[in-house]
Amino acid sequence: MKRTISPDKFNLAAIDIGSNAARILIKEVRRVKSSDGLCSLKMKKLQFLRIPLRLGIDVFGIGKISKEREKQLIRTMKVFRQLLIIYNIQDYRACATAAFRDAKNGKRILRQIRKDINIDVDIITGDEEARILRDCNKDMMGNLLYMDVGGGSTELSLVCEGQLIDSRSFNIGTLRMLSGSVSQTQWNKMRDAVKEFCRGFDNIHIVGSGGNINKLYRLTPKSKRKADRIKVETLKELYTSMSVLTVEQLIEQYDLREDRADVIVPAAQLFLMVAGEAEAESIIVPTVGLADGIINELAENRKNP
Repeated sequence: MKRTISPDKFNLAAIDIGSNAARILIKEVRRVKSSDGLCSLKMKKLQFLRIPLRLGIDVFGIGKISKEREKQLIRTMKVFRQLLIIYNIQDYRACATAAFRDAKNGKRILRQIRKDINIDVDIITGDEEARILRDCNKDMMGNLLYMDVGGGSTELSLVCEGQLIDSRSFNIGTLRMLSGSVSQTQWNKMRDAVKEFCRGFDNIHIVGSGGNINKLYRLTPKSKRKADRIKVETLKELYTSMSVLTVEQLIEQYDLREDRADVIVPAAQLFLMVAGEAEAESIIVPTVGLADGIINELAENRKNP
């Protein structure tokens, strides 16, 4: 028997295939009309699943996705397909980021996923990735430097009083750092860009995105953090403590998963470098990511039936 769906309530999904992990986020969306006839959207998370595929380990080392990780990705996408069916998804978007931008066999793998699993995956640019993340927090005001740190790339966008000043993507990410494939030239390019971004703007706050900054925020003692941000000095103290430990010690001391323990220190290093160049005193941690932004865009497109 087919389930009846209210036109004012529907389920949407976002799939984010990153360099470190693949994720699926599913939300229920309700249209709510006010007394003056205007429509707003209310969302509730129904499901979130993260699979640490680590595609970037292959891509940033040998330039392509290995057969073994390709098989793991195919299995993961089959699971995601079943979740789309189980939750009766009315619309979805699947996006792949830095690893697939660089992988020699990336387009072939996505053609196979489309043919065998019936999921279309878009390879999005770093600029589009940055735009989606900015739009998640478009109500924030002030001088804001949006920073999304992934396994393969870092996206930076300077937004001042709601106006985009500049946005760039850099091939510097935690897995690239671990593989030793980030040159000093690339580091200098990012440093110079941040200085150029911020010239003439005061009181800049970084808006962080990604699993690492969320975890670093949660590891910070409650007495040293505000409701939605971490002070740069506090992050520096945490980085100093963590950087001298092995991966095994990080897992034990901070109760981290192995796939988080090896990338969290490089991520902290990246945030501290950018914060230092921007002379930022704090990092806002809104706990939203690319998948949230994708669903927000899907929902806006269906806001008015």
